[in-house]
Amino acid sequence: MHPMLNIAVRAARAAGNIISRGFENLDDLQIQQKGTSDYVTKIDREAESAIIAKIQQSYPNHSFVGEEGGSITNDPEFTWVIDPLDGTTNFIRGIPHFAVSIALLNKGKLDQAVVFDPIRGELFTASKGAGAQLNGYRIRASKPKDLSETVIATAFPFKNKEQFPEASAKFSEVFKLCGDVRRMGSAALDLAYVAAGRYDGYFEKGLKAWDMAAGELLVRESGGLNTDYAGNNDPFYAELQAPGSANGIVAGSPKVVQNLVKVLK
Repeated sequence: MHPMLNIAVRAARAAGNIISRGFENLDDLQIQQKGTSDYVTKIDREAESAIIAKIQQSYPNHSFVGEEGGSITNDPEFTWVIDPLDGTTNFIRGIPHFAVSIALLNKGKLDQAVVFDPIRGELFTASKGAGAQLNGYRIRASKPKDLSETVIATAFPFKNKEQFPEASAKFSEVFKLCGDVRRMGSAALDLAYVAAGRYDGYFEKGLKAWDMAAGELLVRESGGLNTDYAGNNDPFYAELQAPGSANGIVAGSPKVVQNLVKVLK
């Protein structure tokens, strides 16, 4: 395992321990609302602090971009992009489907990735050019022959409900063509499941850079492809450079992505 990936795994497990303990005591979450249908708990913040502290023990000069405000600008060569608890609404409701997401940028390019599900104990990892793994075993994106055979994951714009008519129309067209659709509430796990071949594809609009970072590398290293709704590559980079500019994300095998983009664009 790459040394920096090893540190990311330790950080993810440290955050996972905090999240697991919090999940056993949901009455003491200290929930705050950041925006419409957008929540943060003390567990989100504690998990992010634990991730940064663990990484800084080995790399004190690295930079950080964190969902809960843990942004630190130091060495521009290495930047960690962190979502300490992706799927907070599920977490608050006692729904056991959420994850820790950590990615490392090396000179602006995705280099290492970890998505950790602390409830199932599933650790998805990827290193640039070295493939993707689940609990140490190699994973690969599925290669369905036809869209009618696929299970596709997605989400609705719950933070911007005025966009629902457009999203609903696109969902309807995809649903007609694919085998079935899932909407589970954690973008990081959706992308990890695409990398593992559990989902055949995934599409969603309105994601932030930390939602996509680790998942994009997992998909790519599993043989999959990431585009936006228009077929442009790597929506994560567009969102990182100009927040709010990414035109959605589409992930899956090249053939699945190509077929989804035909509908979504």
